[in-house]
Amino acid sequence: MADAVGKAFLVLVVFLSSFLLPSSCGRIETTSFSKGVHAKLKEKVSHLHFYFHDVVSGRNVTAVAVARPPNAQPPTLFGVVMVMDDLLTEGPEPTSRPVGRAQGLYAAAGLQETGFLQAMNLVFVGGKYDGSVLTVLGRNAPFHAVREMPVVGGSGLFRFARGYAVARTYRLDMSTGNAIVEYDVYVMHY
Repeated sequence: MADAVGKAFLVLVVFLSSFLLPSSCGRIETTSFSKGVHAKLKEKVSHLHFYFHDVVSGRNVTAVAVARPPNAQPPTLFGVVMVMDDLLTEGPEPTSRPVGRAQGLYAAAGLQETGFLQAMNLVFVGGKYDGSVLTVLGRNAPFHAVREMPVVGGSGLFRFARGYAVARTYRLDMSTGNAIVEYDVYVMHY
């Protein structure tokens, strides 16, 4: 008897709640661009070239380990998670003109070879792209000569961005772990 009363009460609550919820609740609305608005949005392809400075030891560290499993061992450092706020410059020297920061993290996710899951925002400063951001998410195998990672989004001048980033190690100091990486980023955006 109590079970039947409970079921009846549940049906009544569901029935009444359909009248009390706003009519837009649970509805998916789509918006389409009219020809006038869409005509104003022209898709562009931009190529950005810069250098990424990852400083993990010494003075002015820009990347720090936030997780180290007890058994993280060379050569892959599996399980180590690093958070970064790395300088992006126009040329390979750290004193070159700054163009932004790479802010995010990379986690050693490979057991057999060093391969990072890299998630970063490329935050641009100055010039045409000042305040705009590109988001990169993908696999970075730092000992490969060339790595490609997808650009999955952006903001500012990079709204609706999609594309890819190509990384090449310019300089790696094996004794410190500090690296300079050359980036070519190809991105489609409006």
